[in-house]
Amino acid sequence: MIERTPILNFLTHVILLIGLALVIFPIWLAFVAATHDLRAVNTAPVELLPGPHLWANMKEAWALSDFGPKFVNTLIVAIGVVVGKVTLACITAFSLVFFNYRGRMLIFWLIFITLMLPLEVRIVPTYAVAANALSPFQVMLDASGLNGLIETLSGIRVALEWNLLNSYTGMILPLVATATGTFLYRQFFLTVPDELVEAARMDGAGPLRFLWDTLIPLSKTNIAALATIMFVYAWNQYLWPLLIITDRANYGMVVVQLSDLVPDQFSTGGGTPTWHLAMAATLMVMLPPIAIVIFMQRWFVRGLINTDK
Repeated sequence: MIERTPILNFLTHVILLIGLALVIFPIWLAFVAATHDLRAVNTAPVELLPGPHLWANMKEAWALSDFGPKFVNTLIVAIGVVVGKVTLACITAFSLVFFNYRGRMLIFWLIFITLMLPLEVRIVPTYAVAANALSPFQVMLDASGLNGLIETLSGIRVALEWNLLNSYTGMILPLVATATGTFLYRQFFLTVPDELVEAARMDGAGPLRFLWDTLIPLSKTNIAALATIMFVYAWNQYLWPLLIITDRANYGMVVVQLSDLVPDQFSTGGGTPTWHLAMAATLMVMLPPIAIVIFMQRWFVRGLINTDK
């Protein structure tokens, strides 16, 4: 039983309002800066009320950043990452829970440990693999002597190469593995009654049929929660696209492109920083993930806390 008192309720609401203010205030400053012109946004003290130039600033920032194709690229990558993460996490968790084989718990803990290894830690080996995704197979061919044998018999030396730089595949593929998604799916699959599994077997359903017809419909809220998290994660990617994309005209991402509008002492050449354009562009970049979170909020919360499976 939870004790309810007026004092505790008041303190709880005060803490929540303080936290809300701390989150909202920087966003409000960005919005206000995006509504003023160059002179007003660089004048002290800082303006706290909106101005009349929001649409003009957004149009100018959109044109300067060439946001049209960048938004399309980012949307393609975000959707690709979401689909890849949800699919891979589902299949992996299904294997760990419903198949009894040696080492499955070891595999689970190895996957779980990768939560402590963010992309920034493994960025160098990931880049090396992206530069030639077939390099491990090339190493095996050379180390086993098979490549030398093929060269001796045919005079042809096998050189395997698959360059993922400057491609959608290179931006999506290294990001699809997810320990978080595997953990969420595994915890849900563990709540599935054994009677349901036995009933599916008695009906003649194979593993893939059981997964498609039974587990996936039951895990719609989990899919929605994971998809929401991963869409925001993929949309806000900065370091990985910055590293592997040199052809930014064709494969640029909005967050990377946004950095070009952030003024500094070198880019402005001693002129007045164009913070109003940078903040207008920031608002545009923020809108898609915010819209997704608002739209998916109900399913997102259910997927994380619902226990009635």
